[in-house]
Amino acid sequence: QLVESGGGLVQAGGSLRLSCAVSGFSFDEYVIGWFRQAPGKEREGVSCISPADGTTYYGDSVKGRFTISSDNAKNMVYLQMNSLKPEDTAVYYCAAEVGVITVSRGGPLASDWHYWGQGTQVTVSS
Repeated sequence: QLVESGGGLVQAGGSLRLSCAVSGFSFDEYVIGWFRQAPGKEREGVSCISPADGTTYYGDSVKGRFTISSDNAKNMVYLQMNSLKPEDTAVYYCAAEVGVITVSRGGPLASDWHYWGQGTQVTVSS
């Protein structure tokens, strides 16, 4: 199970931290990712982390502004989002996958992932 929290409404330039509570997916085997989908757009890979070794990837649109991290003792994955822009507005999803991760434009490729949370809305006002 993947349960997201922490979404909300924030002004441009502000920050939010998303949390993903992970259960049933071993951090020794699975990669955990964050994706987002805005209305009328395809799901975009934001970032992912391999909790086993700390390897991270970031999409080009968020690099330098977002930071992914994991707390392996608590089975939690976080996405710290700074310098938010109106174009960051979307539903953000946490996902899990095992095996080799395909990267596109810096971030994980959504079509490769099979296990998804319900999503949390992030709205950035201008």
